[in-house]
Amino acid sequence: MRKVLLATCLTSVAALAAGGAWASEELVKMSANPKDWVMPAGDYANTRYSKLNQITAQNVGKLQVAWTFSTGVLRGHEGGPLIVGNMMYVHTPFPNKVYAIDLAQDNKIVWRYEPKQDPNVIPVMCCDTVNRGVAYGDGKIFLHQADDKLVAIDAKTGQHVWTAVNGDPSKGQTGTSAPLVVKDKVLVGTSGGEFGVQCSMTAYDIKSGKQVWKAYSEGPDDQILFDANTTSLGKPVGKDSSLKTWQGDQWKTGGGCTWGWISYDPQLDMVYYGSGNPSTWNPKQRPGDNKWSMTIFARAADTGVAKWVYQMTPHDEWDYDGVNEMILSDQAINGQPRKLLTHFDRNGLAYTLDRTNGELLVAEKYDPKVNWTTGVDMDKNSATYGRPKVVDQYSTDKQGEDVNTKGICPAALGTKDEQPAAYSPDTQLFYVPTNHVCMDYEPFKVSYTAGQPYVGATLSMYPPPGESHMGNFIAWDGKTGKIAWSNKEPFSVWSGALATAGGVVFYGTLEGYLKAVDAKTGKELYKFKTPSGIIGNVTTYENGGKQYVAVLSGVGGWAGIGLAAGLTDPTAGLGAVGGYAALSNYTALGGTLTVFSLPQQ
Repeated sequence: MRKVLLATCLTSVAALAAGGAWASEELVKMSANPKDWVMPAGDYANTRYSKLNQITAQNVGKLQVAWTFSTGVLRGHEGGPLIVGNMMYVHTPFPNKVYAIDLAQDNKIVWRYEPKQDPNVIPVMCCDTVNRGVAYGDGKIFLHQADDKLVAIDAKTGQHVWTAVNGDPSKGQTGTSAPLVVKDKVLVGTSGGEFGVQCSMTAYDIKSGKQVWKAYSEGPDDQILFDANTTSLGKPVGKDSSLKTWQGDQWKTGGGCTWGWISYDPQLDMVYYGSGNPSTWNPKQRPGDNKWSMTIFARAADTGVAKWVYQMTPHDEWDYDGVNEMILSDQAINGQPRKLLTHFDRNGLAYTLDRTNGELLVAEKYDPKVNWTTGVDMDKNSATYGRPKVVDQYSTDKQGEDVNTKGICPAALGTKDEQPAAYSPDTQLFYVPTNHVCMDYEPFKVSYTAGQPYVGATLSMYPPPGESHMGNFIAWDGKTGKIAWSNKEPFSVWSGALATAGGVVFYGTLEGYLKAVDAKTGKELYKFKTPSGIIGNVTTYENGGKQYVAVLSGVGGWAGIGLAAGLTDPTAGLGAVGGYAALSNYTALGGTLTVFSLPQQ
């Protein structure tokens, strides 16, 4: 299986290099080298899988801290470092510092970059001042700043090369996502769904920073880049498919933000990503399906034109953003080889689709406590094919404004938020960090003012009835839609997972533990408590012939916003402060990179 995957990868690399489609042949070569980690998710398929195997299920219990690095910044540290040859690139939350560290010179800081940003951007950032990572390509580091500027930095010198203005913070547009280099372009989304932004995905020229294409999540066809060939579940979407599902001009403040992860299939030349919640959180104020919020987009890399789309949660009533990563794999289903896309949505459903055409193959709950829906209609002859079956008791729209709908599972932060899962071709399992949290949700009427919060709901969060733990780390079979094994955690698992060829899976906990578990059984093999809660993504690399595992710790993000921002009102942080109040008993603010390795033999 490994040989087949390697051959496929090398074939793709050779084709790209021969065709001259990439601006940086160096990036193509490095992406196939497991010693480096040159993309935010490790590879274009967002698998977060490494072929490195020095660290195994048999010896991982001997891990030791090799070295540490303080970022000098507090608040939530999401994302993880890039490793390009001997250089490591570490990023921080606002003010979005970037450090270049030479791994061959005793981890010397070669350069540091700190953009000058208006601190007024901080209160416009919905759920902490996080940043999910930088990208590399064409000898540059690409940083998506909090003020929604995309910046290119010379990877060797740290000198500024160009800046692209992606959005306007005064209108609520901010930057938290990791860019992705695709061919001769840099792709980046935007945040701002809680401020009524009409959100988009944009491609910039890697050399100059000039805009190549911009695709909105909602609006007229020429803005969302739909054409006559764009389909949904195998059928043409039709003209003005988005406009028909909004009342009047509501689409102009419709949200559908794109602050999650981006995947790319070089053979199909398609990019994949998800859009977030419609604005406002009060569903009574925006009747209709609100397309194309809550949607998986498959777009042509060169033009941005959508090939297919699939809306997971039409007329979202719970803030179940669809921005989580799209993991690409090639597997056989019922004996038939398929090019698959697997997505663990905030709404608590895990989806498997054929990424060539958007055919829906699997849609199942990946937490049994999910109750707002009984499941997705999988009957292709049904008028509601592909739609979730909503339970009236948990419909915040049917209950109405100023009514507190209680016991909805999952909470608004979803069964999984942006913390990325991993996929191992060795086990053909997905390893998923999850939230095990329910909520009460009370919508209220709100008016739109540019640059001001446009939420319209009050929330409270808590574990499912009769249970005390708020997280699970699970192994998922994407072909059957079943949980293979599940490990309970006291708090939500808000760290990105890492799967390795050594048969070990790593993840972090909100209390601050780096944990290693057996890929096949889930048995805990190792844990170490880092200086602060972990919401970063675990990374591995090889340097000097030795495998290392690295993770950023620094509690924050939506789950840790109470600690990060010093909030105490239980309803603050969109309900997270009360739900995670006990977290302060286990960890405190920090900003540290901790790197692990096996002891010298």
